[in-house]
Amino acid sequence: MSDNLEKCRELLKSGEFTLVLFDGKTFLTDTKRGVKPLLDLLDGNTDLSGFSAADKVVGKAAAFLYVLLNVREIYADVISTHALSVLEQHQIPVEYNTLTDKIKNRARTGFCPMETAVLDEENPERALAKIRQKAKELAQK
Repeated sequence: MSDNLEKCRELLKSGEFTLVLFDGKTFLTDTKRGVKPLLDLLDGNTDLSGFSAADKVVGKAAAFLYVLLNVREIYADVISTHALSVLEQHQIPVEYNTLTDKIKNRARTGFCPMETAVLDEENPERALAKIRQKAKELAQK
């Protein structure tokens, strides 16, 4: 684990944040859940090249967003096998605590709607369109 990734992981473990990014100089943190922080970074045209990331939960949707954000490496408390596959295909090093078949939804009554929306997708740009559509649908409920 790189020093930057270790610093991200330690800050994530403090429990204060759901997402921590660090490039050796600048920390970026967020407390929002799900893929919202990653979508916000994409919408802000934030260049994360060279950044390490630590995240509470990484499903396939989040993995695609990390690919689009060009992060250098990722630590996840929990990661799905689908997310791990995406990150490996895009040669983004990953460390994790728990590997699971699928990410559960927040109510733990089924599977994460974001991961489900992109389960059969292999292209990051098409996945982004599906993630945005699902976010719009969920916001309307």
